Amino acid sequence: MRHILQKTGLLAGLAFTLAGAAACSSDGGDGVLLFSIEDDKALGEKVAAQTDSTFRAKGQLLEANANPQAYAALNRIVLRVLNSGKLQYRNEFVWDVKIIRDDQTQNAFATPGGHIYVYSGLIKYLDNETQLAGVLGHEIAHADRRHTSRQLQQQYGISVLLSLILGNNQNTLVDVASGLGQLKFSRDFETEADAYSVEYLNGTNYYACDGAAGFFIKAQNDGQSATPEFLSTHPNPGNRIENIQAKADELNCRNRTAASTDFNQLKSAL
Repeated sequence: MRHILQKTGLLAGLAFTLAGAAACSSDGGDGVLLFSIEDDKALGEKVAAQTDSTFRAKGQLLEANANPQAYAALNRIVLRVLNSGKLQYRNEFVWDVKIIRDDQTQNAFATPGGHIYVYSGLIKYLDNETQLAGVLGHEIAHADRRHTSRQLQQQYGISVLLSLILGNNQNTLVDVASGLGQLKFSRDFETEADAYSVEYLNGTNYYACDGAAGFFIKAQNDGQSATPEFLSTHPNPGNRIENIQAKADELNCRNRTAASTDFNQLKSAL
């Protein structure tokens, strides 16, 4: 505990010293990340535990032992993306995935440190496995590129986040966990996550690497009457479709035809 407190004091001092630099950063206004990788992992564990607790209390967390078929299929899809050879923190972050049983919500999100959550409503909304892999790749990118930590740091401040790691401010932890699904990233972060989704899917040598664009095209075609919640925090599908497809053309990886065997098994299990 003494070591943790010393580290927290040092980081808090660093946060104070670099506050001006973060505020004046020129990287799209997203600031200087003051969190270490270990901090990412520790915060992610806290947030994921609270997220699990919240949805479990509502009866919405689908436990792996209650539906092993669904998780076996989903994990095969996720592992193809994770093992693409393109992740920066493949071996450092935990990279687990959980299903939230809510057919009315089409959304997915990731915590710092690689805990991924996907709503059953999103899985059932999508048409094929490549679309799901593309969306999951996008969320994996937010964690792997540490966008989530940056956005939370900007919203709550470094000292508050460090206090959560130490087990303080339980009410704030509840707020952070409940707000992750509605966390709004900057345009730069969204563009980067889209680009890395293409990179990840290309590295699978299996999925067409513009899978995320397939989701946006479907949402755009469905119009406002059936707009997924995902688009409330991930706006402007038109420009994003063009950017994703341009990146995919650059890598020459749009023309793969992947089977949807695991996706169909996953949907059937839900």
